[in-house]
Parts: sequence; structure tokens; C-alpha cells
Amino acid sequence: MDSEPKTAAEMKEIRIKRKEAQDAEGIKAMADIAAADIAIRKRTEKLRAIRLAKEAAEAAKPAASAKPKTKAKTAAKTKKSAS
Repeated sequence: MDSEPKTAAEMKEIRIKRKEAQDAEGIKAMADIAAADIAIRKRTEKLRAIRLAKEAAEAAKPAASAKPKTKAKTAAKTKKSAS
């Protein structure tokens, strides 16, 4: 860095360049945020579709396919008490 004092015009130019750089960084950051938001929304939409398809498939299965567990528990209890 220079240790020489800068004129008012040079200081103004430095401030303007710094402001332009900050503006450019802000625009880039906002674009990155928007892109990330779009990616999140697409992923959420995809996962929601998968979840809804899975739920629809489970709802379409007949309820009789689930094995009743109460009979198995009762049979196990009867074997223990018979011994």
C-alpha cells in the first residue's frame, strides 16, 4: 500500500470502485440464492411426487395382506401356559 496521502479525487474513485464491486457481489449472491431456491423447490416437488406415489400404492394394497399379529401372540401365550 502507498503511504502517500491520496487526493480527494483518488479517494472518490476508490469509493466508487469499491461500491461497484460490492454491487456486483450482491447481484452474484442473489443469483446464487435464487438458483439454490429453484433447486430446493424442484427437489421438494420430486420427493413429494415419490411420497404421494408410495402412499397411493400402499392405499391400493388390500388391507387383508397385513397379517394379524394378535393370533400369533395368543398362540405363544397358550403354549407357555400349557407347559
